[in-house]
Amino acid sequence: MKSITSPDAPAAIGPYSQAIHAGGMIFLSGQIPLDPRSGELVTGDIVKETEQVLANLSAVLKAAECTFSNVVRTTIYLTSMDDFAAVNGAYEKAFGGHRPARATVAVAALPKGARVEIDAIAVVG
Repeated sequence: MKSITSPDAPAAIGPYSQAIHAGGMIFLSGQIPLDPRSGELVTGDIVKETEQVLANLSAVLKAAECTFSNVVRTTIYLTSMDDFAAVNGAYEKAFGGHRPARATVAVAALPKGARVEIDAIAVVG
């Protein structure tokens, strides 16, 4: 196993890695809408928050020499399913025509008061 890190994504806020490369796969930890430069939560607009989450995931994928086209599975965590359509729109824009398997889950709360978190699994090559 090899830990993957990117300075262009927020540092882990707990005892975990941004991603792990194991057996030809990349397991990406969940990202919330933290600005990697300031460490502050992007708030106020769920689309902008989701775009930041996806930018963070993209940076970690890039560090693993991958892109969204390598992603085979994601999980989206939302504190309100009322945000589903807006989050889905930002997600579709980032992934383009690529359609990995996905689950969307409503949760009571997320770290730092975030409203959206996304994790992913990608294949190398």
